[in-house]
Amino acid sequence: MTDSLSSVSSAVSATGVVRNETFNGQPVVRLSLANGDTTVIALHGAQVISWNTQREGEHFFLSPKAVWDGQAAVRGGVPICFPQFNQRGPLVKHGFARNLPWALESSEQNANGVQAVLLLRDDDQTRAWWPHGFEARLIVQLAPGQLRMTLDLHNTGADAWSFTGALHSYLHVNNIEALRLAGLEGLARWDAVRDLHDTQNGAITFDGEYDSVFASATRPMTLRDAEGASSLTVEHSPNWGNVVVWNPGAKLCAQLKDMPENGYRSMLCVEAACVDQAVTLQPGARWSGWQQLSES
Repeated sequence: MTDSLSSVSSAVSATGVVRNETFNGQPVVRLSLANGDTTVIALHGAQVISWNTQREGEHFFLSPKAVWDGQAAVRGGVPICFPQFNQRGPLVKHGFARNLPWALESSEQNANGVQAVLLLRDDDQTRAWWPHGFEARLIVQLAPGQLRMTLDLHNTGADAWSFTGALHSYLHVNNIEALRLAGLEGLARWDAVRDLHDTQNGAITFDGEYDSVFASATRPMTLRDAEGASSLTVEHSPNWGNVVVWNPGAKLCAQLKDMPENGYRSMLCVEAACVDQAVTLQPGARWSGWQQLSES
């Protein structure tokens, strides 16, 4: 990469929102707190690409081989999948929202921290792909040791429409082979690698490619390292319907041109998702779903 996330912060005040900054040639918004916590959001796709805290450092994986062409989502951070998850429909994989520029609609500071709201509306281009009226907002709220991302959807058209989607979070981990993900025990699971349906038994560990869709988590999930120390708590609003957990493993990672050979060792996707059942919005209706990450 030709830039670094730390260099974007050179003009940042102790607390606030910075506009018109760039990272690898792409416009970004940076939120910052007086304690040094920051998050960076690319306007392209409203993709959160960094959450860095004074306590733990960077929490998101961002591939050093990511392609910053302003045409597609980059590998890492939190791409937004809307209005289609993966290839479950006629649209481009994971929908078009992550491939389009969003606008910074508003930003504010409050007693809890700082937030920014990014907006994508339908236009001639989106209606050629998907003939519906909509407004999509990503609300990013930064508080000390905590990041909440909310996808808010509004049907602004005259007909009902349905969607599937996700907040496709790439979390940075120290060593995938020493990681345990707890909190999904007892939930129904579809193992997409083996095409098997079963129930999760115990905490999840990783040895090779892992790709599973779970029923919505009913309690917080926790990432723990080999020593058992809690590193991160992940929570989702239950209306997402599913949790997706993904790591490509060595073989698949080697086939991904925008990933380093051993990139799979330092990332895990834990996604708030609607996969099994599409959500339908009537004209004028709204839907809002969040993912919250907290140091613990």
